[in-house]
Amino acid sequence: MMRRRAAAAMVAVSVGVAVGSVAGCAGRVHAAEGTTVTLDVGGHQREYLVHAPARPAAGPLPVVLAFHGGGGTAQEMERDSGFDQLSDAAGFIAVYPAGYERSWSDTRGADTKAGAAGIDDVGFVSTIIDRLIADDHADPARIYATGMSNGAIFTEDLGCRLAGRIAAIAPVAGTLSQPGATACQPAQPVSVLEIHGTGDPIVPYNGGPVRVTSGGNGRAGAVPVLPVDANQQQWRTLDGCTTAPAVSDLPDTAHDGTTVTVSVTTGCRNGSQVQLYSVTDGGHTWPGGRQYLPQAIIGKVSHQFDAAAVIWQFFGTL
Repeated sequence: MMRRRAAAAMVAVSVGVAVGSVAGCAGRVHAAEGTTVTLDVGGHQREYLVHAPARPAAGPLPVVLAFHGGGGTAQEMERDSGFDQLSDAAGFIAVYPAGYERSWSDTRGADTKAGAAGIDDVGFVSTIIDRLIADDHADPARIYATGMSNGAIFTEDLGCRLAGRIAAIAPVAGTLSQPGATACQPAQPVSVLEIHGTGDPIVPYNGGPVRVTSGGNGRAGAVPVLPVDANQQQWRTLDGCTTAPAVSDLPDTAHDGTTVTVSVTTGCRNGSQVQLYSVTDGGHTWPGGRQYLPQAIIGKVSHQFDAAAVIWQFFGTL
């Protein structure tokens, strides 16, 4: 029993699973890897990290917003995702917002601390986008969002609610909640790349309640999320896709006990597309990343591909 409780506590700290008025001024301080920007949103002081590319191209720059998982931090997302290095190589701005009490309000209500507190995280993100355009030479037509776990479920909701501002999303280990799916009415098509492990022990590949939540202090949540296949179909329907998915397998180059099937759906409205990297036997992890907790708790990390590189390639070719 003690081991089970300790394991649940470890997961609650490290993984997990959005949305008022905006007022006040913003300030900047320099962090170890980038710039920390603070602002007031709905009476709450919020912050995000900005990494500017080492060799920015002329003209407005694309932006990747990367949302940490429940229990995580912006600094951890910056350190572990690999987007800073891609930012320097490809010339986009990498942005790492910080969640309320390390969580995001992702349409699952009290299953997250931010949801229980009624935090306006969509308003927070919209404010970040305004500031990036005003202060950081960001291209309003090339704003993209990705996230892990709680950050992925929130990223899905951003695709529904900020489709006019966010051009594409790439959730990793997180699908729409059932309430979020019911309410999802994007203003325009949004391209979607989803990455999910079939052996995910936290956000089940076949749907259901998230098994470790910040709002439940490490216990399972009450609000189910969609199965991955249903989530893909939801986005294909919303984007008006008219062709069947093209399915292929990545070569097994890592020999790490995981394999990857890629599904690509084109023929969608306004040139949008819907993709899935289904990682057989992959866990609640960031492919190409580190094994941040033991396999017995979160499952395997796949090294068949690098999630950040695949995500940026997807964003960069739209």
